[in-house]
Amino acid sequence: MGINKHLHKSIVAALLLGVWISSPLAAQSQAQSERLDLLFEQLLNAEPDEVARIEGQIISEWGKSGSAAMDLLLRRGEDALEAGTPEVAVEHFTALVDHAPDFTEGYNGRASAYYQLGLFGPAIDDLRQTLVLEPRHIGAMTGVAFMLEELGRADDALEVWQAIAQISPADAEVKAMIERLQVQQAGQAL
Repeated sequence: MGINKHLHKSIVAALLLGVWISSPLAAQSQAQSERLDLLFEQLLNAEPDEVARIEGQIISEWGKSGSAAMDLLLRRGEDALEAGTPEVAVEHFTALVDHAPDFTEGYNGRASAYYQLGLFGPAIDDLRQTLVLEPRHIGAMTGVAFMLEELGRADDALEVWQAIAQISPADAEVKAMIERLQVQQAGQAL
């Protein structure tokens, strides 16, 4: 049991290290990249009541592939997730990843579908790729944090939530997750 726990912790550490060291490789237009940089700068200085709006604008930018066909595959995958058919969503997102391998939302959407199917390994792999392409991807980081906690790795989940707080310091939900995990850790230490 101790070996499995050590191996699991090593895998998680390698995943997080690889993601945070990697540089963004996403095929974004210069203008889109500049818009995202500006939005992330605004997010750093946002008031709590501005966070949802700015994060929504960031998500909107990420959803622009530059191709109507790829945007259609993304929409179909998202619609399948909303309809409760993650197996269909996997097909759409896989087609998107195959045709646009530098488009982060294909991997991120497929990770959500895999998660809904209970396939944590493929979900984590797609979240890793999302974060390689866009290290500031709050949605992917959130997915990693939730899965780590489900896998019994609350300490690692807390580290991810703290990394998210570095990107979006005024996000009340992120603060609440950090506080909850810190209280949980303090309770275990007693």
